[in-house]
Amino acid sequence: MVSLSACVKKSTFEALQAQYQNEQKQTEKLQVKLVTTEAQRDQLSKDKNALTKSFDEEKKKNTALLSDRSALQASVEEMQTALKEQARRQAEVEARIASFKALLDRFRPLIDTGKLRVQIVDGRMVLVLATDILFDKGSAELSEAGELAIADVTQVLASFPERSFQVEGHTDNDPIATKRYPSNWDLAADRALNVVKAMVKSGLSSNQISGASYGEQKPVANNEDDEGKAQNRRIEIVILPDLSKLPGFDELKRLQPK
Repeated sequence: MVSLSACVKKSTFEALQAQYQNEQKQTEKLQVKLVTTEAQRDQLSKDKNALTKSFDEEKKKNTALLSDRSALQASVEEMQTALKEQARRQAEVEARIASFKALLDRFRPLIDTGKLRVQIVDGRMVLVLATDILFDKGSAELSEAGELAIADVTQVLASFPERSFQVEGHTDNDPIATKRYPSNWDLAADRALNVVKAMVKSGLSSNQISGASYGEQKPVANNEDDEGKAQNRRIEIVILPDLSKLPGFDELKRLQPK
C-alpha cells in the first residue's frame, strides 16, 4: 500500500511539474510577446506623434499657402485695377493729344501765313499773335488786319463750344506812361479786352472767353534788342484745360469744403 501510494504521488508530481514547465514556457512566450507588443505600441505611438507633427506642419503650410494665395489674389486685383486706371489715363492723354492735333490742323493756314504761332506752355496750348500785326504802336485799337486775323482765329475756336479760352495781353519793357495808359499793365489789359470783344463779335460765346493782362512781366525773349522786344509784344489766346478730365479731379472735388 505504501509503495503504490508513493508511486502515484511521483506520477502526479511529474505531471504537475511538466504542466508547470509548460505554463512557464507559455509565460515566457507571453512575456516575449508582451515586450514585442509594447515595443510595437511604442513604435506606433512614435509613428502617430510623427504623423501628427507632419500633419500639423502640412496644415501650417496649407494655411500659409492659402494666405499667400489670398495675398497674391489681392495683389493681382490691385494690379488689374491699377492697369485699368493707367489705361483710362492713357486714353485721356491720347484724347487730349488728338484734340490738340485737330486744333493744330485747323490753324495750319494761319500758321503758314505767319499770322499765328502755336505753342505748348505749361501743358496748355497757346495761340500767339504778334501785337505789331494787331495794333499800332502805343494803341489798343485793333487794326483792319488785326480784326481779320482775330476773326479767322475765332472762326476756328467757335467750332469747339465745349472749350474755354483766355486772352492774355503782353508788352515789352518800354515804359508808356500816357494819360490813357499810365503803364504797360493798362495797355496790355485794354488790348486783351478789345480782342475779347472782337472774338465775341465774330461769333464766340462770351461764356467761353476771359481776358487778363501781364504787361511786361512775362517776357519770352530778351528785351535788350528790337527783335526780342517784338516777340514780347504779343497777344496769347490760351486754350484752358478742362479740369474735370484731369487725373485726381474727383479726389480734389471730394476734399473741397462743403
